[in-house]
Formats: sequence, C-alpha cells, structure tokens
Amino acid sequence: MRIATWNCNSIRTRADRVLAFLERHDVDVLALQETKCRDDQFPFVPFEAAGYEVAHVGYHQWNGVAVLSRVGLEDVQVGFPGMPTWGDGDQATAEARAVSALCGGVRVWSLYIPNGRSLEDPHLLYKLSWLEALKEAGQGWLAAEPDAQVALMGDWNIAPTDEDVWSVEYYAGKTHTSPQERAAFDAVVGAGFSDVTREHTPGPGTYTYWDYTQLAFPKRRGMRIDFCLGSPALAARVEGAFIDRDERKGKGASDHAPVVVDLSES
Repeated sequence: MRIATWNCNSIRTRADRVLAFLERHDVDVLALQETKCRDDQFPFVPFEAAGYEVAHVGYHQWNGVAVLSRVGLEDVQVGFPGMPTWGDGDQATAEARAVSALCGGVRVWSLYIPNGRSLEDPHLLYKLSWLEALKEAGQGWLAAEPDAQVALMGDWNIAPTDEDVWSVEYYAGKTHTSPQERAAFDAVVGAGFSDVTREHTPGPGTYTYWDYTQLAFPKRRGMRIDFCLGSPALAARVEGAFIDRDERKGKGASDHAPVVVDLSES
C-alpha cells in the first residue's frame, strides 16, 4: 500500500498534476493540503473517474484539506477533539485544517498545521495550541487502541531540526524553527508518533518546500516541513519513503513536493 501527502497549493489549479502524480507513482491514498476551495468547488469528477473516493473539507479560498483513496474511504472525521478555533469572540471558527478517513485499515489524517506568521503574532500561539490539542488527541487514540494504524500526514509548517533548513542563520528569529515550535512537534512524536520518512530520506539538503521567490528552488534553499508521523503499528509497516522533488519543477508547480510512504501488507 502506498500513501502520500502533498500541499498542492490550490487543487483547482493543479488537478491535472495531482492526477498525473497519482498515476505515475501508483498511489493508493493521498492526503492533500491547501486545496484553497469550498467543498462545492472541489474537482471531484476527474478523481472519481480515476478510481478515488474523496473526503474534502474547505470553507473558502484559504486552507482546505482532503483525503483521496482507492482502497476504501470510511468513517470520515472532520477535525479532532479539542482542535482550537481561530478568530475573536463570536467570530472564532474551526478552520479547514484536519480531515481523516479509514483507508484500507489505516486512519489517514490530512493536516495543515497553522503557519504561525511571526514569533510576535497571535497566530503562533494558535499554532502551538493546535499542536498541543493534536498531541492530546493522539495520545487518546493510542490509549484507546494501542494497535491502531494512524498516519498523521501533512504540512506541519515546522522544520524540526537544523538540517531541515538550508540556513540556520537565515531562519534565526523566524517561525518554523523556533524552540517552542520544535518542542511542540517533538511532543507529538513523544505521544507515540514517529517520523517514518526521515530514515529513508536522510539530510542534510533534503527538503519538501522551496519559496517561489529569489530562485529558492534552483539555489536549493528549502525546508523540510512535510511529514508522515506514524503510530507504532503503522511505523512497523513502513518499507520505504521518498520525496518527489521533480514535482517542484516546471510550469505551474506547487511550492511543496509530495512525500510518499510505502507500507508492507498488513
């Protein structure tokens, strides 16, 4: 079974690229982030024609997450227990940042962790609260079902180690590499979810995101911020993983590359 995650940065703009990626790599389940559309705008038809069921949550032109599966799509869940809202007072709402489904025996989560914006911005506190709630929820899932196969896949907006950025000095004082963000990522790992891709895609110089500006991609100025964190039962099935860097190339590419994980037969 092959699962993957990809921040596609607008599914309506890149549906053809996503379909070609699914076919080229024979992907069974794909977690998408930043679909940037409402549910009624998602291009369901071409993916269903290709044999994929789709669970999508999107409220407007920002955020948006989806799970695409050709091995079953059951028990769809939008959000997780305790997931924080964003906004002031009565305007606070749950954003479209988390959706999951049971796919071929694996609970696949597509997660788009908040960016944080800057170290002084309230959005950073929202990000840290969001990750704390995810950690608590994850602990609860494993306590209730220690043998559950759970994949926390998505754009984490965190580079958890120094080798995950092209320049430590460049990111000093910025989000994505701050001690508190890295501690929040490590807390999810400590709750029982291991980074199943790192062993198979070692760094330094291994990235999943490159900014569109300042020739970041050809200059190899990237970050590794897209991951699959697996429960113990899921991690035990991982046979390999790779980052499809070629998907960052060419006209109309997303600024993220897909991360692909291969699982043995359960």
